[in-house]
Amino acid sequence: MNVHFLRSWRAAMLRIVVFSFVLSLTVPLYAAGEPERMEPPFWWTDMMHSELQLMAYGEGIGHARVEIDYPGVTIKEVVAVESPNYLFIYLDIEDAVPGSFPVQFLRDGEQVYVYNYELREREPGSRYREGVNVSDAMYLLMPDRFANGDPSLDNQPDMLEQSNRDNPDGRHGGDIQGVIDHIDHIADMGFTSIWLNPVLENDQPRYSYHGYAITDFYNVDARFGGNEAYLQLIEEAGARDIKIIKDLILNHCGHHHWWMEDLPSQDWLNMWNGFTRTTYRMTTITDPHGSQYDYDRMVKGWFDTNMPDLNQQNRLLAHYLKQNSVWWIEYAGIQAIRMDTQPYADRFFMSDWANYILHEYPYFMIIGEAWLGIPAMVSYYQGGKANHDGYDSHFPSVFDFALYDDIGLAFNEEQGWSTGMMRLYNTLAQDFLYPDPYNLVIFGDNHDTDRIFTRVDEDLEKLKMALTFLFTTRGIPQVYTGVELLETGYEHDGHGELRTNFPGGWPDDPVNKFNRDERTDEQNMIVDHITKLLHFRSATPAVYNGWLLQFVPEDNIYVYFRYDEEDTVMVIMNNNDTDVLLELDRFREGWDGRRAAEDVLTGEVYDSFDTWSIDANTGVVLQLY
Repeated sequence: MNVHFLRSWRAAMLRIVVFSFVLSLTVPLYAAGEPERMEPPFWWTDMMHSELQLMAYGEGIGHARVEIDYPGVTIKEVVAVESPNYLFIYLDIEDAVPGSFPVQFLRDGEQVYVYNYELREREPGSRYREGVNVSDAMYLLMPDRFANGDPSLDNQPDMLEQSNRDNPDGRHGGDIQGVIDHIDHIADMGFTSIWLNPVLENDQPRYSYHGYAITDFYNVDARFGGNEAYLQLIEEAGARDIKIIKDLILNHCGHHHWWMEDLPSQDWLNMWNGFTRTTYRMTTITDPHGSQYDYDRMVKGWFDTNMPDLNQQNRLLAHYLKQNSVWWIEYAGIQAIRMDTQPYADRFFMSDWANYILHEYPYFMIIGEAWLGIPAMVSYYQGGKANHDGYDSHFPSVFDFALYDDIGLAFNEEQGWSTGMMRLYNTLAQDFLYPDPYNLVIFGDNHDTDRIFTRVDEDLEKLKMALTFLFTTRGIPQVYTGVELLETGYEHDGHGELRTNFPGGWPDDPVNKFNRDERTDEQNMIVDHITKLLHFRSATPAVYNGWLLQFVPEDNIYVYFRYDEEDTVMVIMNNNDTDVLLELDRFREGWDGRRAAEDVLTGEVYDSFDTWSIDANTGVVLQLY
């Protein structure tokens, strides 16, 4: 036998033996299955926060020892909790590079679980991505009620609730593909951001269409199309320069959330001896004379029987929720978060959460829902306020519920000391209470309220005035789906009845209101009104970013100006049933030497500043020259 062949044969056999020996050691190491859950499922390097919490869930995993061997990754702390099926692992990843590594869970020297964890490379520029700002106009839609783009998703056999359009409180089958299919309807009107009601999984037995009872914080509901559909929507929106606002709930989850069968610890939730509902008395939070009892009942009571109240004072849960928000911002590229029920969660956690997000993404937008109709109360929740108790929410924006109340009343009233147009003036005159009133979100209705067309007594001209005001006063305007279709409804009729389907969003709909030819003349009038004003607003920085100068209304006529160093826009609201000859001399301060004005909506030109005839129930928007 050739000696060289023999040596080669022996070397090959030795390699096989060595490989087999190593394989015999390796196979048991990786034969163990993954934990039932690992959250977050992956992460990124080069984040501003170098500490990463992993929540591992699997039978008996709390008794395991954790080993990780990857350059730049250090185990800082491993926390076992009351349930033996959880383990919380805190890592330092400051010096880590992108790649994958096994997280090994060992017990008595044997591996019981292993998870191949991935650290991804962060998308260039993600930290400084532009968030929603004063230049934007928001369109709110409820995915289940907007359009059904993929009927095959309607009924998921392994989920608790199936589609039933005959039930106003049931799931109707709208999905993310439906939003993608009709996104041009939104873009063409001039909206630059879309606020979707929550899309995360709500695997609840009933009343789950709205999305506010989350059962999985890391997955979009399969009936909406899952995470991939959500990413596709964000890509399609970005191609049209539309930003996506994620609706988020950190106060509570759904009572069928996967962890409810096996809570990590008893203090994961705010628990009472029996079911205890929140009092909804948000004033107890800011009341300098309030009792601790009333505060606890408000903040620690459950929002509803199917919405367990999360205890954000639990440090493990607090970190979990903060990381989850960052994960969605980095993973999906969203540009804002609308925080549901802001005052109901622990306020100090909310402050810490917002600070955590903005440290990672300094230009990100957070909008808080603090449903209080008094400017002094609403202003407490906007970040930067010098509050009486030193509290700072760090939220850049909140919804202006005080102005919302007035919009629904002002256009139906004659003027008094505090009625009619004086309502709008008086509320804006309290803007000194806000650290940044120009950054508030203003609206006439949303998914929880009476429809704005109903609030103005179904008067087409009054609706046009209300929209004109929304699109030209200070703040970021938000419009709810169906305003353009003159949808009506009262909140007390039930949320399901209020949240109607968009006609044409379902294949068997008899009429398709996405098509201009199938809308009524009145509906097209409102679509055109919105379109003209939003395109003008987008092209005129003075309207969205300029100063506001307002004059005290007289005879139910309200005049204000939006201006910057380049442009001046004059707005006149004639909230009367008769035409008015308006004397202009008292408004001379506003036009600052300009000699002509063009009506943005009609194109009519005014070449004198003495008296103007203003039609009844009309909002006039004038570009001054």
